[in-house]
Amino acid sequence: MTKSLIGHSKDLGDNFIIRRVLPALEKRSVGPFVFFDHFGPVPVVTGEELVVRAHPHIGLATITFLYDGVITHRDSLAVEMDIRPNETNWMVAGNGIVHSERSKFDPKYEVLEGIQTWIALPKEKETISPSFQHLSESEIPLWKGNGITFRLLGGKFLGLESKAVVHSPLFYADIDLKMESDPIEWNLSSEEEAGLYIARGAIESEGESYAMGSMVLFEKGTKVSFKAKQNSRLMLLGGEPLKEKRHLYWNFVATDQSSIEEAKERWAKDEFPKVPGETDRIPLPN
Repeated sequence: MTKSLIGHSKDLGDNFIIRRVLPALEKRSVGPFVFFDHFGPVPVVTGEELVVRAHPHIGLATITFLYDGVITHRDSLAVEMDIRPNETNWMVAGNGIVHSERSKFDPKYEVLEGIQTWIALPKEKETISPSFQHLSESEIPLWKGNGITFRLLGGKFLGLESKAVVHSPLFYADIDLKMESDPIEWNLSSEEEAGLYIARGAIESEGESYAMGSMVLFEKGTKVSFKAKQNSRLMLLGGEPLKEKRHLYWNFVATDQSSIEEAKERWAKDEFPKVPGETDRIPLPN
C-alpha cells in the first residue's frame, strides 16, 4: 500500500488556519523538503489577515506559492516584493536572513490561500550568503496535457527546467488536474523520492483514494501514478533525500545543533541583519 501523510490544522490566531504536513513523525522530509504548510483559505476583508513580523532563518530556502490573494515580502537584503497567484518567491537564508510577510488587500481576490515550503540546504552550503528570487507566472515553465496543467516551480522534471536557483537536485511543481484527465504515470530515478499533496479535490493512486490535506509518498525508483476523482490542485515535490539528519528549531535548520544554538543567541542579542522599515520582530519561543 502506498504510504501517505495527513496534514494537521493549526490556528495561528485571528482564525488564520494552516495545514502542516511536514515534518511528520512518520516522515521528516521528502527529498530536501523539510517543511510544508498549506495556509488558508481565509477571507480577505481588511488586508491584515496575515501579519508575520520580522523573524530570522538559517540553513534553508523558503518557497512561497499562492493560489489566491497577495502577500508582501520584505527582507534584510532590502527586497520588498508582492507575490500573487501562480508566482513564486524563493528566499535562500544561508548564514542568516530576516524577513516579514503580510497579506495585502486586492479587490481581485476574496480569499488568501497558498503553500510555503522549506528546503534544507546541503551541508556544504548551509552558510552561503542569503539571496532572494521572484519568478512571475510567465517565467515558470508550463506543460499541458489532456486535462492537466503542470507548472514547474523549481528544479527539473518532465524535460522542463526552472529558472529558480536551487542548491541540490530537486523538483517542485503545481498541478491543476481536471476530472477528464488521463491517468498519470511519471518515473522517478533510483535517487529520487516524491510526495504529492492534494490542496484541493481528490485523487486515486494505486487503488487508494486520497482527499484534500493528504500527501501521497512515493519511494525512490518507483512511479508517481494517480488519476483525478474530482477537479484537483496538487503539489509535487521531491528529489534526492538528505544525506545527513537535520535539526529544526523554530525557523532554523542545520546539520549541527551548535549552529542552531548560535542562531538563537544572535537573535536574542539582536545581531541578525535588519529589515528596512521594520521595528517589530518576533521573539524567540519560550
